[in-house]
Amino acid sequence: MNIHGNNIKLRAIELDDLAQLQLWANDPDIQYLLGGWHFPTNIKDQQNWYKSLSCNSNNQRFMVVNQDNISIGMANLININFKDGNAEHGLLLDKKYRGQGYGYAVVQVIMNYAFNELRLNRLETTIIASNQVSMSLFLNKCGWTKEGILRNWYFRQGMFIDKVYLGILKEEFLNSYVPKSS
Repeated sequence: MNIHGNNIKLRAIELDDLAQLQLWANDPDIQYLLGGWHFPTNIKDQQNWYKSLSCNSNNQRFMVVNQDNISIGMANLININFKDGNAEHGLLLDKKYRGQGYGYAVVQVIMNYAFNELRLNRLETTIIASNQVSMSLFLNKCGWTKEGILRNWYFRQGMFIDKVYLGILKEEFLNSYVPKSS
């Protein structure tokens, strides 16, 4: 099943996507803006990661495809907790497709899917404080709330940077959601 939004769809990650995913995984400009620790990734590591994916898992990863059927990024819902109704969300967009509304479309379709299809009540994400574009997307455009900061969590280019926690509740999303146009 594909998940459709405005000018995008989320689909399963396929074997043919691994070369693109490896390029993104090894791009320092992309990885600098993401949390976690990143080592160079070879195609064998990508293949092993791909084999670990399962539609029966509480960690779901999707390829983001634009209206021209071009893969432009990856999104996820991870640590899905159906008992307590929460999950974490993250996304990555290829540098060529930033600033065109795709990030907003991804967050909107993920929230709609999580809250209206999976019946979750809460989503959260963490963002490296220096990633002001993502902070603005989630806080100013998508209605998320800053919930906390872990000071000096990440070390990038010789300096420590805070980790920022953001969250949104289903009721907050439903109060602002505009369904996708047909």
